[in-house]
Amino acid sequence: MQHSTKLFSCNIEVLKSIKEKDVVHLSPLIPMTAILIQSPDRVLLNNISWQTYQSLVKDFEQQPAMRLTYDRGLLEIKMPLDPHESYKKLLGRLVEAITEELEIEIRSLGSRTCDREDLARGLEPDQCYYIQNEQAVWDKEQIDLSKDPPPDLAIEIDITSSSINRLDIYADLGVPEVWRYDGQTLTMYHLENKQYQSCDRSIALSLLTPSDIERFLELKKTTKENALIRLFRGWVTEHSAAYE
Repeated sequence: MQHSTKLFSCNIEVLKSIKEKDVVHLSPLIPMTAILIQSPDRVLLNNISWQTYQSLVKDFEQQPAMRLTYDRGLLEIKMPLDPHESYKKLLGRLVEAITEELEIEIRSLGSRTCDREDLARGLEPDQCYYIQNEQAVWDKEQIDLSKDPPPDLAIEIDITSSSINRLDIYADLGVPEVWRYDGQTLTMYHLENKQYQSCDRSIALSLLTPSDIERFLELKKTTKENALIRLFRGWVTEHSAAYE
């Protein structure tokens, strides 16, 4: 037990996350908690209750870089590195640019926690958007996924893979479309019969294919960010006329 407590404290210090009161909150669980994975950017714990997960979600509101994934007792705490954050932000800007150019209203919620107690599952997308269902939620202060539809599009940067199957959680939550980028390849997934199938064109933003987005993500290596977004806006204007 002493060894497990030491490992737990070490990982929390590395992740710069849990405050003193959180350690007290979790300490009763340590004897029965298995530390399944420990690394510089993540810790994976077992036998974590829904109540403890919710407490940590609230405590991490002031640390937006932290990512929590909860799957029926398994809890992954992850601190993404700079490449992850750069691609997350760039993909989000591409979505926002194309919706502005095409005059499509969206509700953007960034990395808001998407969870449901009845499923005992939850996660924080890298970016998420209401597009088709924007009208249903645009004026809601707080969205409740037990009553409201899930986001129409979630973006996942998967340069260092999660220890938990996040796509399976998205499917359970009913998110219709997920884009996943691994640093080289972008895959678009569409939910069909509660399972994701890769597709060759976005459902929410039908002008876009994976190769279109990959081309602009590749430009990141040689083109500054705002210049890249201007190029993308020009591409959208040109291709939207032809696509119509």
